[in-house]
Amino acid sequence: MGSRVLSVLVVDDSAVVRQAATAILSQDPGMVVTVAADPYIALDKMGRSRPDVILLDLEMPRMDGLTFLRKIMTEDPIPVVVCSGLAARGTATAIRALEEGAVEVIAKPQLGVRDFLHDSAATLIEVIREAAEVRVRRREVAAPVPRHTADAVLPPVPSAPHRRRSDRRPGQTDVVIAIGASTGGTEALRTILTAMPEDAPGIVIVQHMPERFTAAFAQRLDPLCRIEVKEAAAGDRVQQGRALIAPGNRHLMVRRHGPHYEVELADGPLVSRHRPSVDVLFRSVAQSVGAHAIGVILTGMGDDGATGLLEMKRAGATTLAQDERTSVVFGMPKEAIERGAVDRVLGLQNMAAAILSSAGSSTR
Repeated sequence: MGSRVLSVLVVDDSAVVRQAATAILSQDPGMVVTVAADPYIALDKMGRSRPDVILLDLEMPRMDGLTFLRKIMTEDPIPVVVCSGLAARGTATAIRALEEGAVEVIAKPQLGVRDFLHDSAATLIEVIREAAEVRVRRREVAAPVPRHTADAVLPPVPSAPHRRRSDRRPGQTDVVIAIGASTGGTEALRTILTAMPEDAPGIVIVQHMPERFTAAFAQRLDPLCRIEVKEAAAGDRVQQGRALIAPGNRHLMVRRHGPHYEVELADGPLVSRHRPSVDVLFRSVAQSVGAHAIGVILTGMGDDGATGLLEMKRAGATTLAQDERTSVVFGMPKEAIERGAVDRVLGLQNMAAAILSSAGSSTR
């Protein structure tokens, strides 16, 4: 992967950011960097030479970044990494960018952006290199994005049908479903969670996301689902009808407390290059839940989760992996499969049914 020469187009209205990004990415001799001050200039340059990856700001004149992102993904998909101050201030906008097909979102500070970019140089180069390997798909044309992105509110989402959580008290869960995902995981998780019935077993999730993004992601999913979806807080109980998402920058672990399972959060070092780490979650579930657990590894770069999933399998848990055809990036599932950690490999459209079927078997 490192020997491939990549063409990177930086689209940002800030001259400081364009200069800093060019200096940083050019440290990699395998990257050729061009810049554009707005999406119209970018489109002109893309018409003459198609880039491998686009590094995109969201807040720009003439055409905002979300509109440009949607145009790319519906007309000629190219991997896009968003690097924007809006990602830090308005996490709903960052979630929207992921939903529109961005490979990664980096929150850019309003002040000291040049120093931030230089401090993050190694990470930025790595993210761009990894983004170039992502298989992006053409998106369906949808309604236009609001003009003033900074003030835009995400459109309301319809409530899930037959949702009766207010009429029932979620019960103790006999089975724990542990899910790990990275690139492409936001859409994969939505597909799975919206298919869960209101009495689904307790679910714990690690989705690689920065701080604050996970709360916005949970809030986005919750009204779509029959189950409750929330960002995990220390001491939250894992119970029927609830999915808990690990907060960005905190490891999540499941522990048994008497007849119940609860989550613990920890800072700690990066594990498998991530915090939260799927390996940390899976390892804790293997130790605390054992054979009454289901481990699911979804689309994502790298190998986070492969070791932990193998521990779950050895503890008697059922283990499932998303297949290559439906994965945006097959890295995490592929690594788990190659290590012998996976019982079944499934397309995303079949994953929810397989989880529920396995949960039924685990309680017998």
